[in-house]
Amino acid sequence: MIYKYLAVKYLFEYYCSMTQLSLPQDLKGVRLHMVGIKGTGMAALAELLSARGAVLTGSDRPEVFYTDSILERLGITPFVEFSPDNIPSDTAYVIHSSAYNRDTNPELVSAREREIPLLLYTEALGQLSRLAYSCGIAGVHGKTTTTAMAGTLVKALGLPASVLAGSVVSSFGDRSTMIAGNRYFIAETCEYQRHFMSFHPKKIILTSVESDHQDYYPTYESILSAFMQYIDLLPQFGELIYCADDPGACEAAKMVFSSRPDIVFTSYGEKANTDYRLTIKGVKQERLVFTLKGFGGEFKLRVPGRHNARNAAAAIALAASLVIEERGELTISDIGKMREALESFGGTKRRTEIIGEENGVLVIDDYGHHPTAIKTTLAGLREFYPDRRLVVDFMSHTYTRTAALLDEFASSFRDADEVILHKIYPSEREQYDGLVTGETLFEAVRKKHRHVRYFEEIMDARSYLEEFLKKGDVFITVGAGDNWKLGPAILEDRRKT
Repeated sequence: MIYKYLAVKYLFEYYCSMTQLSLPQDLKGVRLHMVGIKGTGMAALAELLSARGAVLTGSDRPEVFYTDSILERLGITPFVEFSPDNIPSDTAYVIHSSAYNRDTNPELVSAREREIPLLLYTEALGQLSRLAYSCGIAGVHGKTTTTAMAGTLVKALGLPASVLAGSVVSSFGDRSTMIAGNRYFIAETCEYQRHFMSFHPKKIILTSVESDHQDYYPTYESILSAFMQYIDLLPQFGELIYCADDPGACEAAKMVFSSRPDIVFTSYGEKANTDYRLTIKGVKQERLVFTLKGFGGEFKLRVPGRHNARNAAAAIALAASLVIEERGELTISDIGKMREALESFGGTKRRTEIIGEENGVLVIDDYGHHPTAIKTTLAGLREFYPDRRLVVDFMSHTYTRTAALLDEFASSFRDADEVILHKIYPSEREQYDGLVTGETLFEAVRKKHRHVRYFEEIMDARSYLEEFLKKGDVFITVGAGDNWKLGPAILEDRRKT
């Protein structure tokens, strides 16, 4: 395994050295055009680039997104039709979302013909990371919440940092970015198609490693190798902050250590042997209470789930190391600020997000689309709301993931009182082979759970839920599909009763 990893590593380094473009150190007055600018990540990147003085234009579809208001505050009015004429003549770079193909999108085709350098979103993000002391948050699970928590902490600590998360964060003013300076940069970094290999980290948080994205990583070994390559980007004396409770994260750290003993390895979690060894005290008054070995007193979280205590421990480890980097020491006052900030943390959009409550039914939405994420989310809700009935609506995302992890999906709803399933939400990046359907998943879950129902279309379940849900229930939509639409519909129905 290690020899294959090293071979891939050297090939990738050679490829990057031959192909990588560089943004200028000083972006003031540099004209950048962004194709797909309304996307969550692209709009967040636009905020970061604008804060560094870049002059931005962009284009996207005509539909109105929540990011339109963000772009309006930046003084950007996106073009709503793709045309070569949208690209100003003095454009230095064109940045584009992975949703748009360089061979078919008219603006990207024109940019190539005009020899304007093209950067994929992740490449531009990587180049931005080169301009700061950058920290990447990675892992199959938990990276968005961990990034949001880290940003919340560095904001409270007054560090000159910018942060980019993969979702809207309430403590960021309902944005995906927090901008309080450019010396430090903390960003969620994605493993899909090795996108994180464009990043330039000084520190990395690794939350978890396990099989996922089977269309790109057909085996566990292939995704493990990608995370190892990412860790190997750390410079000498760079720091890996990894979860001691996750077998995959521990395996990645152990294997990288054999070739990179110059990296600082810091573990966190219940099995950690550092100041960040976690002890979870339980739930008190709808607060998750935990302690850390190296810190006196308790920390509290309003967001449910023991996995979020681990995410918080990782965020504390990163924030503490940055304070020491910036000021030379971590004071009692700093720790107090972190306690207050964590307890005020309200989560992120689509990560155990409370949508509303009507007539005694609490409606929550969560993006969890992997069996491990589903299991930990539901376990957290069960612990947080022990006396409530937990009704779960799940829509699986991608045929390849559903097929590869069918048994794991079937066993992930143990803490639910009622499970509702639908057809599989497809991805444009895969071809349907007809072998696995939503009904296949339903049959597998039914063997493990006594109370499970199937409705092919999402809204087909609406009338059933209108009758079934009762005062005291928690109703949660789970998945990366569009079943989130059921939550607002249920609230609307209950307002009428």
